[in-house]
Amino acid sequence: MTVLDFEKPIMEIQEKIEELKKISAESGMDLNKEIETFEQQADDYKKELYANLKPSQKLQIARHPERPNFLDYVNLMCTDFIELHGDREGMDDRAIIGGLAKLDGRPVMIIGTMKGKSTKENLEYNFGMPQPQGYRKALRLFKHASKFKLPIITIIDTPGAYPGISAEETGQGVAIATNLRDMAKLEVPVIAIISGEGCSGGALGLAVANKVYLLEHAYYTVISPEGCASILFRDASKAAVAADALKITAPDLMKFNIIDGDIKEPVGGAHNDYDLMAKNMKETILSALADLDKMSPEELKNDRYDKFRRMGAFLE
Repeated sequence: MTVLDFEKPIMEIQEKIEELKKISAESGMDLNKEIETFEQQADDYKKELYANLKPSQKLQIARHPERPNFLDYVNLMCTDFIELHGDREGMDDRAIIGGLAKLDGRPVMIIGTMKGKSTKENLEYNFGMPQPQGYRKALRLFKHASKFKLPIITIIDTPGAYPGISAEETGQGVAIATNLRDMAKLEVPVIAIISGEGCSGGALGLAVANKVYLLEHAYYTVISPEGCASILFRDASKAAVAADALKITAPDLMKFNIIDGDIKEPVGGAHNDYDLMAKNMKETILSALADLDKMSPEELKNDRYDKFRRMGAFLE
């Protein structure tokens, strides 16, 4: 298991616990009290540590290689998932996956960015960076859901849209802009969840929603901290300073009305308990749908429009 820099003290305590267990087993000595003391110490340290993380530390958890990906959540939350492929213009971008599924027996359209957990998988999913064809595929599925009155759920974990020449040549900016415009017009409930990284227009192209939620250790930002540091400080190594300044975590984003709430993660991050994380996410989605079901199609559109118009502060 990957251990982050700030988690090393926890691992040192865990190693002491394992050492005591080994000594107890080999020698027959009763070391249960000592083991319990260390276990309590580890639990207390964990709770205090993860309750007071800096933005730069949350950044590390959001990028954890073992963090659940889109298909993990789909398999744990939904039944009868049927993936729908292609943008109908010649390509199926694997960085965005979507399809029909049932959530507690209710048909929904669920779409998300996809990351891999190995080099082979990351190459298949382009490290979670969609190309224009991915956004066009997503838009096709949005319109399909709107036509058949299906709620839309998006789960987003992307470092940003793919910045390569091929993406620019095939209309990256236009594809994202079209999604922003047409998502605002959808006549069904739309719920977006940032499950890890939520960077720039690459994330926003799937997040024009009535309800936007952020996992406890995820982040949502107009630019990556490394990119911000490169521009402002001419030094990408100052990413931690940029992360603090950008206000990218849930508490700050809720203050600015950018998101509607956060979703609690298991202690240590979502990668420590997939089932619990999926359970918390599913409960949030069902609660949000219960509220949005009370709105008419026109009210849903107006709610979405007003939500994004209210963002930001203006001085005249």
